Amino acid sequence: MLVLVGWVAIPGYLTGKWPWTNPPPVTNLKQLKTLRQQGLKFSKLSGWKVLHVQKNVQIGGRKWLVQEIQNQQTVAILLLLPQNGPKDQPQVEWLDIRGFHRWQTDSDRALKFTVESMPTSGKPPATVEALFFRSRRAEQTFAVLQWYALPNGGSTATSRWFWEDSIARVSNRRISWVAVSIIVPIQPAGDIELYRPLVKGIGEIVQAQLMAETFQL
Repeated sequence: MLVLVGWVAIPGYLTGKWPWTNPPPVTNLKQLKTLRQQGLKFSKLSGWKVLHVQKNVQIGGRKWLVQEIQNQQTVAILLLLPQNGPKDQPQVEWLDIRGFHRWQTDSDRALKFTVESMPTSGKPPATVEALFFRSRRAEQTFAVLQWYALPNGGSTATSRWFWEDSIARVSNRRISWVAVSIIVPIQPAGDIELYRPLVKGIGEIVQAQLMAETFQL
């Protein structure tokens, strides 16, 4: 870890151009802004369709995009927060969402899944390590899946983005990100594990779509 920090910091010390204060541009910022305005598109093959899109929903200090999506049996809510500029970093998004909804949560656990990369990229499958939990508010109960989507996978922790972005800055590149929260209404007394395949399936569709459109140049 110290070697990595030195690798990034020493060139900045010698030149006076610190990568943290003068970050390189986010090359796919246009795609991120399009996502912020339009949301994700769901193909008919995915089995899901968009019912409603609401832009600029204030949650904490950030403006999220909210999409209501539906398949033949389920209505779910998709919250997206794309990176907004070169100095924008993931911070306390999960605390903001829990506070905004006034959730009581339990059954927190990891949910891991993989998504195939574009065939032309030559990259291995992307791995996502998301957080899966149950939330309650008044008379409503939800299964929730959250992670920071990155070009090569994702994690619920900000540290993964930080280190990958620090390494990328050495080559004058950036690692862009999108905060994702999937919310599915469930039975109040239901076993949350029964909903794992459902939320995992939505997560795979969302991550694959982001990799194919938002993170591709």
